[in-house]
Amino acid sequence: MSATQPSLSLFGGRRGRHLREYLTGYAMIAPAIVLIFLFGIFPVGFAVYVSLHRWVLVRGDFAGLGNYLAALGDLTYLAMFVIGVGSLGLTYRTVRALGEQRDGARGWLLALPGLMHAAAVAAFFRWLFYQLPEFLDIASKMRGQERTRELFMGLLGEAFRAETVYPHWQQFTLILLVALIAGGLAGVWVRVPDNAGRQARFAVAWLALGVGVSLLVIAYRAVGEAYAAAFDAGEDPGIWPQLIIIVSGAALLWLAWRVWRSAEGQVSGRVFALRLLAAVVLMVGAVLLILEIPTVLASGDQDMWDGLRVTIFFSLGTVPIQLAAALVLAVLLFQKLRGSGFFRVLFFLPYVTPAVASATIFRLLFSERLSAPANRILGWFGIGPQVWLREPEGVVTLLAGAVGIENFPQAYLPAWLPADLSSMLAGWLTGPSLALVVILMLSIWTFVGYNTVIYLAGLGNIPAELTEAAEIDGASRGAVFRHVTFPLLSPTTYFLSLVGVMGTFKSFNTIWVMRSGQALGTTDTFSIVIFQEFFEKSRYGYASALAFVLFGVILLLTYANSRIQGSRVFYG
Repeated sequence: MSATQPSLSLFGGRRGRHLREYLTGYAMIAPAIVLIFLFGIFPVGFAVYVSLHRWVLVRGDFAGLGNYLAALGDLTYLAMFVIGVGSLGLTYRTVRALGEQRDGARGWLLALPGLMHAAAVAAFFRWLFYQLPEFLDIASKMRGQERTRELFMGLLGEAFRAETVYPHWQQFTLILLVALIAGGLAGVWVRVPDNAGRQARFAVAWLALGVGVSLLVIAYRAVGEAYAAAFDAGEDPGIWPQLIIIVSGAALLWLAWRVWRSAEGQVSGRVFALRLLAAVVLMVGAVLLILEIPTVLASGDQDMWDGLRVTIFFSLGTVPIQLAAALVLAVLLFQKLRGSGFFRVLFFLPYVTPAVASATIFRLLFSERLSAPANRILGWFGIGPQVWLREPEGVVTLLAGAVGIENFPQAYLPAWLPADLSSMLAGWLTGPSLALVVILMLSIWTFVGYNTVIYLAGLGNIPAELTEAAEIDGASRGAVFRHVTFPLLSPTTYFLSLVGVMGTFKSFNTIWVMRSGQALGTTDTFSIVIFQEFFEKSRYGYASALAFVLFGVILLLTYANSRIQGSRVFYG
């Protein structure tokens, strides 16, 4: 072969150079991928596995959705239905994006290797599902024997070659080999840009399709079984009608929002008014349908729903106040005043103070003793001492009783409301307990300084020329802040609000230190409920299920925040 003749080897020519670059890049990131899988993805997957079992100290029988049904009740079926529909929506969006590529029928040929890749992923998880019990049973098999390395390796080999496991491993390796061959051949024969990326997207579409169809089948089958059982018992099943009503209400609410948005571009006043009226009617109908949710919620774990309500109180009572106070302090400290550096450090100190120490000090400040500083301050205004961290009553009810309003809010709710809805509204209208309010004050005191520092950084990034131009045009300081400074701080506000809400849903240490049994669980947030289920009751499977419920709630809040507030962020 002459020196000028192009190389026909696998690594020769332009394609060979690209292949070498890909292999080098993958070799560089391989250690990080292994670490992420071992310490990130695998623990999450194992938690999912635990949540599907009756796991109390040791592994129990496969429970399927039993733990989620115990936590969410009938809402589990609605969640499965929504996730299934969402998976089908992801399939549609992915396939639609792939179909917009200008490659004709050649691009669609990659759907076959994508299907093989998806089948390999599914086969891997199926093998792992059967393999994990064999690995976990090694500890019980070693009881009463001398624990040696040879014994462990022998049991490990037996677990891997178990009759219920090894055939699934063989199927996985075969499907993976076929997928690699199909992907390699498609990369050579189907000449389209980003060949590997398209195969991966087709694989994601196939997996999403499989997950969506499977979840919908399981949901409909479970609903059908529950309906048949209720029919045989002569009772109302309540699951399927509630699903239809709630989903219909959500669909009406979405349609009302679209009609409302369509009214903005109307020139005719009559059409504008009619569309607004139609949107209002749709909203009312949606609300009336969605009011069936309390009936669904009532079938779940009451401790979990109470924990979620306390968490929402905790979030609403801290994040807005923290942001508002931090913004005011940041604007004041941003002025070139003497001693502003000292006050910046002073306000930031609570954030770096050990959380347990801060919680202990607050317990002393808000003690139920007459000599406690908080009770002494109340005495100056003629108010009697409070038990603070031991008070389970809501602050709204306490304030109503102080002004002579008795039996609030139960006495003021309409009698025609359903009992479940009335009980739920009463729980929300009482407000957070006085014990939780003390914890709210601690959280606000702790994080205001941190938010202030972040706002100061945001103020420093605003060009001085903009504020000077507004002042030259005659704008007052208030107008400059309202129309220039505050809009340019929207990225900072968005970041702090997002981190703050997520932090309140995960907060644990200070609440655990300050909680009291006399508060009757009114300070137990969602994370506290999970901790109690895991460490005190040793219900590992149920606690894992609750953890994924909390994960889903945080995802929904993050998505809603990004859609509502993120669209109003101005990055300049």
